[in-house]
Amino acid sequence: MPRTQPLRRLRILHLEDSELDHQLVLAHLRRGGVEPTMLRVDKEGEFLAQLGRGWDAVISDYNLPGFSGLIALELLRERDALLPFILVSGEIGEDTAVEAMRNGASDYLLKSNLARLVPALLHAVDACESQRARQRADQELAVSRKRLSELAQHLQTSIEMERAAIAREIHDDVGGSLTAVKFDLAWLARHAETPAARERALQALETIRHAIEASQRIMHNLRPAILEQGLVAALQWMTSRFERRSGIACVFRSSHEHLRLPPGVPLVAYRTAQEALTNISKHANASRVEVDLTVAAGVLSMEISDNGRGLGRGDLGKERSFGIRGLHERADTVGGWIDLSSTPTGTTLILSVPLAGPATRAGTLDAEPTAALTSEHDPSTWGEL
Repeated sequence: MPRTQPLRRLRILHLEDSELDHQLVLAHLRRGGVEPTMLRVDKEGEFLAQLGRGWDAVISDYNLPGFSGLIALELLRERDALLPFILVSGEIGEDTAVEAMRNGASDYLLKSNLARLVPALLHAVDACESQRARQRADQELAVSRKRLSELAQHLQTSIEMERAAIAREIHDDVGGSLTAVKFDLAWLARHAETPAARERALQALETIRHAIEASQRIMHNLRPAILEQGLVAALQWMTSRFERRSGIACVFRSSHEHLRLPPGVPLVAYRTAQEALTNISKHANASRVEVDLTVAAGVLSMEISDNGRGLGRGDLGKERSFGIRGLHERADTVGGWIDLSSTPTGTTLILSVPLAGPATRAGTLDAEPTAALTSEHDPSTWGEL
């Protein structure tokens, strides 16, 4: 009768001290449609020397001189957790079989009944190949995710560097030009010969004033100079400005007046708070917001909570909703993470960033000026234009 399926070619390491039993296993494999490339070994050193040489499966006797199938299984699992291992013995008991399966054997058979050898072997090999394929897919996915995360972090860093460069150019070039025009217009207004000319000069001065304010606002949005006063001062200024602009009561609390933080962390915390407060003003319908900044056990934590309507199930899964996703990526740039929880009575966002080094532990203070917060000067700008 012709074969309906092609021969399955497998490389098998056979741990067996009896040449007769080796030939018996070989015959059963060939009868079942397997064409094996088979090597018999019967000593521990020979067995160890063959591991890692591309075998598809191991078939092992239980009792060998000075060796055993269970020891061979343990040695194999230390080197290859997936390679199929089938225990074949003439005297294996139920307790031994259960122990072998618990230790990672693919199957166990009696030498007096090898009819199940080929199905058991093929099943174990196929299962191993599927598991290895899954592991390769998982590794490739992990590498892809790592690269994507690195790209997102690079983009975040590049964006901030570009923002800083643009803000400096606005301050140095646009700001300098506007200031020069402002002085010229002021001179013209003082020396105008007619009331009409003086009025036009004053109107132009007002236009210049609005342009300077717009430049300061753009510079602040690009790169907040308030961060030069420290994160605590920046968050104090941001929350008070948010309360005045939105009419939503905003309370800021901090465990320290001043903090010395690693590079990058203040900007990440500032941008996180900025995004959270923007979302609250747009979507939460809240009447109160609380911002708490603490450093404990070497971890910076910033908690932003509101009493708004909370987030719906679909709010975070919107296809083009990148705000929260961007915060996760931004936090990852400094080794931190974002936790978000929501109920119908409010939403809480927590940024956590581990701080490395003794200089960033709780209680470490850094004298930072805060006079800007109590004066009429706007500390968010890059300097007087």
